[in-house]
Amino acid sequence: MEIGRNKFVTLSYELRTNSVEGDVIEKTETEAPLGFVFGAGKMLEMFENKLEGLAKGSAFDFELKAAEAYGEVNPNAIVEIPKNIFEVEGQIDENLLTVGNHVPMQDAHGNRLNGLVLEVADEKVKMDFNHPLAGDNLFFKGEVLEVREATEDEIMESCGSGSCGSGSGGCGGGCSCG
Repeated sequence: MEIGRNKFVTLSYELRTNSVEGDVIEKTETEAPLGFVFGAGKMLEMFENKLEGLAKGSAFDFELKAAEAYGEVNPNAIVEIPKNIFEVEGQIDENLLTVGNHVPMQDAHGNRLNGLVLEVADEKVKMDFNHPLAGDNLFFKGEVLEVREATEDEIMESCGSGSCGSGSGGCGGGCSCG
């Protein structure tokens, strides 16, 4: 059976950044593999494109350029924010505002974002809201461990709400519901 839409895929792989010999940033083993419903919109599109058509036992070794993965670094995603927005009951948790910390936040539309604290000044905090892998080329090397039909429950779960076809938006983003 080949990897395709609505197949449950299990992989072991190693992910490196910026070169084949680059830093290993993620590694899965056969005892604890990555498993996902192919085509559900949960994985990088180009990652899935590179895997499509492979079968159990197939080895893979490919690169995703930054633009195919998490994009280039967007200078507009590096912003200065007034320090007072971090106040809770009139106090700022100075431990939270430490250079290098990732701080969960929300934008004006309620979207969740993670910001990396770059600088802390008296009145402002400089933060980077780019994905941590923005600007990085990604190098994947691994093996397809299993390819099988996804169960209805796995498909529903990959949609996030189990409300496929209800019109509630539970299957947005290209989810393959049926």
